[in-house]
Amino acid sequence: MQIIDVPTGKIITDSFTRGPLELLSIGDYGQAANIKADFLGMDSPINGVPNGKIMPLEEKWVITISTQYGCNMKCKFCDVPLVGPGKNVSADDMLRQIQIARQQYPDETHTKRLNLHYARMGEPTFNRAVLDLSRRLAGNWSELVGLDCDTFHPVLTTMMPKKNAILRDYITEWGEIKNVDFKGEANLQVSINSTSDEQRDDMYQGSTRNLAEIADIVKNMPEPVGRKYCINMAMADGYEFDGAKLAGLFNHDHWMVKITPIHVNTATEVNAIKTTDGYDLYDFYSPREEAFKEAGFDTLVFVPSYDEDYGMITCGNAVLSGRMPTIPYTVSEA
Repeated sequence: MQIIDVPTGKIITDSFTRGPLELLSIGDYGQAANIKADFLGMDSPINGVPNGKIMPLEEKWVITISTQYGCNMKCKFCDVPLVGPGKNVSADDMLRQIQIARQQYPDETHTKRLNLHYARMGEPTFNRAVLDLSRRLAGNWSELVGLDCDTFHPVLTTMMPKKNAILRDYITEWGEIKNVDFKGEANLQVSINSTSDEQRDDMYQGSTRNLAEIADIVKNMPEPVGRKYCINMAMADGYEFDGAKLAGLFNHDHWMVKITPIHVNTATEVNAIKTTDGYDLYDFYSPREEAFKEAGFDTLVFVPSYDEDYGMITCGNAVLSGRMPTIPYTVSEA
């Protein structure tokens, strides 16, 4: 086991049944630091997020695990395909990742909120074990994780892969898990990043479905209990943001929009994909936010700090790809 300490928490790699996996056990600055969301009453533009201390883990704890060893998707903004092909992780090995992440802070016995993100390595919708594990965790998370937590919030993030014969049934079942098993305290995040199918075909190198196909797959999902389903727009320079086009495909009563920058990693550097000034000025986000709000969507803008992005805790990063944080960090073996 290798543990990489960065300012916001720990990146952990370890050997599992079919090879090495990577996971995160990290903290959070709190919504007021990173988020603008008018519909939540958080209406201050974010002109850069200062590096700082995370909230106590007893307030919020985030665990991010891998659902595959590597990934078969071809996203030009992500380093995980560099790790190797996407072989599915078993439910037991995913649970073990959660437990390892929890064990990094043995003195913490309680948290008000534990977020579980199926988002480090792999495309989770290829792996039915994610659904099986989530049902096991529902209502029994404190015992299985070994941590007393008031709220447990799993999030499934998908690129809606083209070569996935079970995708429609999978997404529908996740909606049932969100609504029934977790009584709304779970979510689905569909990453589309641009409202242009041509741009999306390039950024995903043909490995995802077009927007009309995605809209058709999700149209019969159950009405969300609690939070709306999330359309993730990780936006780079030049990516199209047509709110009316999006509203013609997705029901804004069921879906919200989340805007983030494209995160810095080897792939984005090689492919010259970037969000100019997105870490320092709100000017990049303002017209995009307005376009989606005018189309009727609850719109949330999330901006990370440099410590979060250069510390490699953001999506699209993987130390198993050969990259290491570009801010001060320490490494230990366990």
